[in-house]
Amino acid sequence: MWNQAYRKDDVEAGTRPLYPAMLEAPELRWSFIRKVYSIITIQLLLTIAVASVVVTVHPISHFFTTTSAGLGLYIVLIITPFITLCPLYYYHQKHPVNYLLLGVFTVSLAFTIGLTCAFTSGKVILEAVILTTAVVISLTLYTFWAARRGQDFNFLGPFLFGALIVLMVFAFIQILFPLGKISVMIYGCLASIIFCGYIVYDTDNLIKRYTYDEYIWAAISLYLDIINLFLSLLTVFRAADN
Repeated sequence: MWNQAYRKDDVEAGTRPLYPAMLEAPELRWSFIRKVYSIITIQLLLTIAVASVVVTVHPISHFFTTTSAGLGLYIVLIITPFITLCPLYYYHQKHPVNYLLLGVFTVSLAFTIGLTCAFTSGKVILEAVILTTAVVISLTLYTFWAARRGQDFNFLGPFLFGALIVLMVFAFIQILFPLGKISVMIYGCLASIIFCGYIVYDTDNLIKRYTYDEYIWAAISLYLDIINLFLSLLTVFRAADN
């Protein structure tokens, strides 16, 4: 009887609602959340492993930057994650096809990240990694804390989408008319703020709105938020370092 009473009030047992007026079983939602974060952890470890190989093995970056075949392969690697999302939409519930497609998505994206880091100093990469880790952990804990107290971040969706459109147009202008180091730093800062908002927004969706069958999409959304935050901070630190 004492053990049952303890488990009733134990937060780790997952019996407390994650937010007020929660109708589903908290144990099921906690299981879903653990599954999503396990997938994200594997994605990040795979990304670190692939990117580390690209950075440390210099002939790889040399091949991509000095040969026409490398340039063509680089373009393929850039568009592969977007192409992979199409079959993932149809097979996100079909095991093990969904995990195989997710692996292709992660590895191709990790290659492009590695090529970006290959031409960046180690100090800048370390600064971006440390700050990204601190921000992601802090925002995740804050979102769980705020959700338990009844706050809802669903209203951020339209604002973040609009900000993302502005960011994409700004990046396109930068490509056509480079504005210098200051504008690059401004772009990186704006992108960092936007993807911080997306981390809160997607974490809130993970807690309240994603169905149990959407674990692949939930993992992809948060994984892209983390990666884009890292790349945005890398842009800021690299511009400052130069």
